[in-house]
Amino acid sequence: MKKNKIIKEFIIIFWIFIIGSISGYLFEMLVVFFQKGFFETRKGLIYGPFIPVYGIGAVIYYMILKNMQNKGYLKIFLITMILGGITEYVCSYIQEKVFGTISWDYSYLIFNINGRTSLLHCTYWGIAGVLFMKYIIPFIENLKLKLNKNSLRIFKYYFLVRKYGKRFVYMFCNRRKIHKMENSDLFKDSKKIEILVLFLWVIGKMELYYIS
Repeated sequence: MKKNKIIKEFIIIFWIFIIGSISGYLFEMLVVFFQKGFFETRKGLIYGPFIPVYGIGAVIYYMILKNMQNKGYLKIFLITMILGGITEYVCSYIQEKVFGTISWDYSYLIFNINGRTSLLHCTYWGIAGVLFMKYIIPFIENLKLKLNKNSLRIFKYYFLVRKYGKRFVYMFCNRRKIHKMENSDLFKDSKKIEILVLFLWVIGKMELYYIS
């Protein structure tokens, strides 16, 4: 029973990451629209409409804030402001050092930290944390009471087949060809897909224990 509870929580965290990443992608598109007057796709580290830093931030918010529901909003703001800044800094650092790419640079803002985060963006994270606590945490806790292993499995496989089935086949069938094109955008996209494949594979393995 304890094992099932842990696996169920892990699957919920997976969906928080996915929804958070997609929400971040949409948020970035809206920001660009209001700034420039047109929509612009912001590509993240993972292939598709995802910006992982938002997903990671959402997961961290969930894991920390679900145990802080009796705290005041000012304290929540300060905590999530710091957590968000650290998350943004670490994600930027890892992306640059491991993958050799940079998705954002705040060097043009005052009170920035190596261009990876800034006081302004930490403030945004703090506001998002308060909203997360007020609206998202109660929604998730209520949803957890209604979800069972079958509904979670249906959601996961729908996402897998609907969104990434063709891409997985394409990637594996053309693996050798892609590796001969290491300097091309196609190769870079294949690496992004592989990251997502690995993540979904881990979820699938974890779910086998949950279903059994």
